[in-house]
Amino acid sequence: MRYFGGVEGGATHSRLVICDESGESVGSTSGLGTNHWGIGIAECARRIADMVERAKEEANIPKDTPLTSLGLSLSGCEQEATNRELEQELRTTFPNLSNSYAVSSDTMGSMFTASSIGGMVLISGTGSNCLLRNSDGSTYNCGGWGNFLGDEGSAWYISHRAVKVVFDDMDNFVKSPAPVDKTWTLIKEHFSIETRYDLLTHCYAKFDKPFFANLCKKLAQNAEQGDQLALGLFREAGVHLARMIASLLPNVHKDLVESGDLSVVCVGSVWSSWDLLQEAFNKELSKQSIDYNLKLVRITKSSAYGACYLGADNANFDLPRNYADNFTVLHTVESSKTKGQNGVAEEACK
Repeated sequence: MRYFGGVEGGATHSRLVICDESGESVGSTSGLGTNHWGIGIAECARRIADMVERAKEEANIPKDTPLTSLGLSLSGCEQEATNRELEQELRTTFPNLSNSYAVSSDTMGSMFTASSIGGMVLISGTGSNCLLRNSDGSTYNCGGWGNFLGDEGSAWYISHRAVKVVFDDMDNFVKSPAPVDKTWTLIKEHFSIETRYDLLTHCYAKFDKPFFANLCKKLAQNAEQGDQLALGLFREAGVHLARMIASLLPNVHKDLVESGDLSVVCVGSVWSSWDLLQEAFNKELSKQSIDYNLKLVRITKSSAYGACYLGADNANFDLPRNYADNFTVLHTVESSKTKGQNGVAEEACK
């Protein structure tokens, strides 16, 4: 019996799954973050090996039996040189871990959990990133530069914008288009502060991006209750996410959309607030002339499965998989042609 592993790795936590030859999960576990930019290559490899050993124990796989393949879809693995360095560290330090490796970014794992031919992934969680992969393997990206240079449309960005709007309004530098009282109360509660000066520690000396970004969840609650400032922040996020998709559309190859649809895998916690994003998102994309539908989907399984599929493919093993079981459709943006036909039909019915 051969076994195939896959890791979904983020900056704060990771997940691993081991599948048998039938594609069924026989073991899984979770672990600490595996972004090598934050913890180093050696520690990243150690954490991966630790998860594999724990999952093998659950699956009753002997410790000295290596996996046939191990797919690693990790945050921070966008560069081929460091990907090879991580693979070499695993082979050298843990020679019996796996016979082959496939190292890629976390966006690839998400994409291949939902499709075998590619498509687009739009991450809007703590940070944001958008990646397109054509069926020939060519890739293009927009974003993914972190909070210093980007992260538009993410929980971090929404949270930061909330703080910035409040500060600017209080400084009388730029007046907020809506009252800031509820948002300022929320900020004080989230960070356990009394004054704006108290927030400086959280912005500089003890900056914790995931904690800062968690303010977004509370802002969403304010928005759901009708707070105009919070609603505006999510409308802005909807515009940013739509622009990330639009930026990559010129690079979509025709064979990727032969079915009439382009799959966009939506990953991250901000998509749970789709009702707050939808109107501005659709309005921004309506400015584009698109010859195919954009099918926004959310994966229902860990992207560790996509990593597992990538690893098996790299080992030239056709691991059984049913993509339809791995996602649900969130929303479909109709092609410009379809919208035009629907508009004509509506006029004819009047």
